[in-house]
Amino acid sequence: MSKKRTVGPFSVGPIGLGCMSLSHAYGAPPDPAHSARLLNEALDLGYDLIDTAAIYGFGANESLIGDAIGHRRGDYVLASKCGMTGVGGTRVIDGRPEVLLRTLDEALQRLRTDVIDLYYLHRLDRKVPIEESVGGLARMVAAGKVRAIGLSEISAATLRRAHAVHPIAAVQNEYSPWSRNVELGLLATAQELGVALVAFSPTARGFLAGRIGSADELGDNDLRRTMPRFQGENFDRNRLLYERFRALAEASGCTPAQLSLAWLLGKSEHVIPIPGTTSLQHLRENFAGGLIALPDEVVAEIDALLAPGKVAGARYPAAAQADVDTEEYHSPRAR
Repeated sequence: MSKKRTVGPFSVGPIGLGCMSLSHAYGAPPDPAHSARLLNEALDLGYDLIDTAAIYGFGANESLIGDAIGHRRGDYVLASKCGMTGVGGTRVIDGRPEVLLRTLDEALQRLRTDVIDLYYLHRLDRKVPIEESVGGLARMVAAGKVRAIGLSEISAATLRRAHAVHPIAAVQNEYSPWSRNVELGLLATAQELGVALVAFSPTARGFLAGRIGSADELGDNDLRRTMPRFQGENFDRNRLLYERFRALAEASGCTPAQLSLAWLLGKSEHVIPIPGTTSLQHLRENFAGGLIALPDEVVAEIDALLAPGKVAGARYPAAAQADVDTEEYHSPRAR
């Protein structure tokens, strides 16, 4: 599974690095010096797809990457995102081309580079036709500021509309053994069009990596507190599923995080997981997950254990779900 994978014009390793948790979402971020060490160690290990976004820390994550590894710009494919930013301390979705261009110019300064390799529209702005937003991204490519474009949390139908305007190199959607909505159409469409599927939260936001023993461990500012799967009875039910998942990993001779990543890599050569971490140990563990090939019978056991409908709770609360354009399974247990 160590074979390189294709994202538009780029060839990258099977495991990328998602950088959100270094600045955003999962409680207090680590010290910047630690994060800088982690980013440099990631490159030393061989990570070559580094993923960030304007919204992560309201620009802080892009600045961190620019400060920490901007001097090693030739060592990695740099991905970032626009269309969802912080305005006056509030998250705003805005897909107007002129806003996207302004976000790009700010990102280039923070990232200490003159070009972003892969630039995603972070969320579909329902007030702006996807053709207009993608047209704006296409002009960035023509101007030499972006090399390839992508979309995030979108459906197969939206991907087709966007791809008709300009080639889409990648779609970045949530995908893990417990979040399989991309299998409702997007994954097949991406394969048909030659589009990479970059899987964020590939270990179920740490749940299938065994990082969360109880809901009480989540800090007050941890985004997962708002997600139904991490709440109350849903968490307890899902924890029982995790214990069986952990046993499968042990029997397979790998960690639960590696089991999640290997499961994803086996789904399609178009899939590239981008786990995030603040831990140097987990950074190494995740990278090694790209070397594991699972037997068919183990894949089948995971498929059955975490089949849609067995995981308790929706993946987003209602307000956040309204902001995404993905196909969704509707679990009868969703709360």
